[in-house]
Amino acid sequence: MTQPPYRWHSKITPWVFIIPTVIGLLVFRLIPIVSSLYLSFTDWNLLSSPAFIKLGNYQELLSSEEFIGIVLNTLQFSLIYVVGSIVCGLALAVLINVRIKGISFFRSAIYLPVVTSAVAVGIIWNWMLGPTYGLVNNLIEAIGLTPPYWLGDTRLALNTVASVQVWKMSGYYMIIFLAGLQGINRDTLESARVDGANAFQSFFRITLPMLMPTLFFVLTITIIDSFKNFELIYAMTKGGPQNASNTLVYDVYLNAFVYYRVGYASAIAYILLIFVGLMTLFNFYIKKHLVQNLD
Repeated sequence: MTQPPYRWHSKITPWVFIIPTVIGLLVFRLIPIVSSLYLSFTDWNLLSSPAFIKLGNYQELLSSEEFIGIVLNTLQFSLIYVVGSIVCGLALAVLINVRIKGISFFRSAIYLPVVTSAVAVGIIWNWMLGPTYGLVNNLIEAIGLTPPYWLGDTRLALNTVASVQVWKMSGYYMIIFLAGLQGINRDTLESARVDGANAFQSFFRITLPMLMPTLFFVLTITIIDSFKNFELIYAMTKGGPQNASNTLVYDVYLNAFVYYRVGYASAIAYILLIFVGLMTLFNFYIKKHLVQNLD
């Protein structure tokens, strides 16, 4: 049988189609990663040539009390975001995991903040939490209480921004949990109900154990997402007051594009990379020894 005339290039065709992706991966991901590793050992202000200073940036970071405080802020933000997103996402998924008319509207409404611009969300919440004209504080004053200064108090600013981030992203994790819930065999739940199990017993003894693979998947991506908190911090507090809401990813921006300490910022970025990598590996370790046993 004679081969068609275009047959000669069929093996090359897939490679041709992935060339744009490979180029994008090299130019915008791999080369910057390698370059920033080199820059983390230099002193560079974007104007002069990078000066190689070996481990100077890392030594300065580890001896800086301000940097230690920023690391603690990052871990606090991550803890609030991970726990809050999982709890809220799962609770919302359980609430909307019903078959009633119009449920799609509520699912869409809950998911809407996810696709809304983070800067727009930050601006709106800035207005709502304003000390003199904010809607939240006006409601608190209406019931006779003294409202706090949400974004101006060093004790509240970070927690407030983290809570807004939880509110924004809970709908995303709700969809993932909803997919996991709908994959559970309803016959098992019906059998438990017939045997006398109430809603709480069914959830904690049947639903939650069967949802563990989904739960640990969400745990992994929430840990990673918890370190990507730049937009809301920039829109709401800009790291203030007094660095109270500054985190590692925002500190990278400050040092690179405000203070023009690119080498120092690159060192912070690699410490952030180490944090994310260690937490992700720890999560997979737990998954390997717990989730697989539950399966």
